[in-house]
This record gives sequence, structure tokens and C-alpha cells, in this order.
Amino acid sequence: MKIFKAPTLARVTGIDGDAVLHEARTLIAKKLDQPSRRAFMQRSLTLGGLSLLTGCSISDNTQVEAALTKISRFNDKVQGLIFSPTQLAPTYTEAEITRPFPFNAYYGENEVREVDEASYKLEVTGMVADRHAWTLAELRAMPQHDQITRHICVEGWSAIGKWGGVRFADFLRHIGADTTAKYVGFKCADDYYTSIDMPTALHPQTLLTLSYDGQPLPPKYGFPMKLRMPTKLGYKNPKHIKAMFVTNTYSGGYWEDQGYNWFGGS
Repeated sequence: MKIFKAPTLARVTGIDGDAVLHEARTLIAKKLDQPSRRAFMQRSLTLGGLSLLTGCSISDNTQVEAALTKISRFNDKVQGLIFSPTQLAPTYTEAEITRPFPFNAYYGENEVREVDEASYKLEVTGMVADRHAWTLAELRAMPQHDQITRHICVEGWSAIGKWGGVRFADFLRHIGADTTAKYVGFKCADDYYTSIDMPTALHPQTLLTLSYDGQPLPPKYGFPMKLRMPTKLGYKNPKHIKAMFVTNTYSGGYWEDQGYNWFGGS
């Protein structure tokens, strides 16, 4: 009796599936510098996922790279669908705070940007009623809230810190932001930029942070302000914010434009 072998992808199409996956993983390695992020994407990529999610040819490099982008956008949509605007991230006690809280940025600690407090104003544009630029004194005069939450880095480490500031939802409502808009974007003094979805912007734990551990926010943690979101990975939490805008236009982000997932849920 003859035993028939199931036809392989190479026999049916002339495409070497292993070679395609190897090429896709090589593209990931080139696009993502962080070892943990790169390893995760490389391990999770399968030929079925590459072809099923994209519906495109997998026989050339250009379409393989486009497929990776489509998979990332698919992940964004799934995370957006399962995100709960009311479910809170865990909180901790002061005894559990990580001391010292680690520095994190795409540059070294000796390159932290210095922002002049006296001349600083937060620029507000886009789909908002009140577009006046905010001083730190005005922001500090708004109701302040503290949270002790965990920062989770895409590189695999985490740390617990105490952050204080204005609930971002309160600020958005105060300036008459159109909360039916899709995105809120941020530009930073260190040339970083990112954008988030409106449901996350309105989450009760999303904080326009002005202090750390009861003191004015230090430069290494993002002075004059950072957006603290315990529901998102660290790279989604912009520091040294100098401008924000409410929009329906997707504006990406520093790491997102280099291949990271845009939603970035933790």
C-alpha cells in the first residue's frame, strides 16, 4: 500500500515556506531594536498568520513587510475592542514603590532635555473649544490626584512608582475637547511623539502627571509633565510634553512608526 504525503507549500506553489518565514523574521529583526520585542514578534509569527491575516502574496520581500504591518494593525484593533474604559489597573502601597525608579528613554540619562519652567506653556490644538496655552501654575491649580501603579516596559522589566497630577479626562472636558474624536496626539520637548485612542484618554487612571513621589516631576521622569497610563506599555507614556492635539487623523508615534504596535496595551 502506498502512503501519500500531504503536498507541501513548496510543492504546490513553488514557495519555500520556511524561507519566507525566515525572511519575515529577518525583517522584524531589522525593524525592532529591543531584543524582547523582537523575540516576541519573531516567535509569534507563523506562515498561516502571515498569509491569513493579510491575504497577500508571500513570495516577495515588499509584501512580507507589508504583511507585518497589517498584522500589527490587526493586533491594534483587537486590543481596542477588548479594552475596558472602566477596568482599573492594579494599585500598590508606598512600601512597594521601586526605589530608585529606573530612568527610561530612547537616549541616555545624560541627554535628558531641560525645559524652562518660567516660560513653559502647554500648547492645545485640534478639536477643542479652548485653545489657550496652559502654564504649569494653571495646571497645578486644577484638582490633583495620586496613583501608585506599575510601569511595564516592552523590554521586559517593570517598576512601581507614585505619580500625581490632573486626571486627563477632567482636563479634556475642561478645555471642551470633542470626546467623540478618535485620537489625542502629543509632541514632546525631546522630539518624541505619540498618539492614543480616546477611550484610553478618558480612562480614570490616565493622568497628566506633574509630580513624582510627592515632589515636582524631575527632569529624568519627564518634567514639566508626562502622560501616565498604567493601562499601556511604557513607550506609550510620553514625557516632556509641550503640545497636545485632539484629532480624527491617525498620527502614529516615534516607536509605532518603526514597527511597534500602536495601541500598546499592557
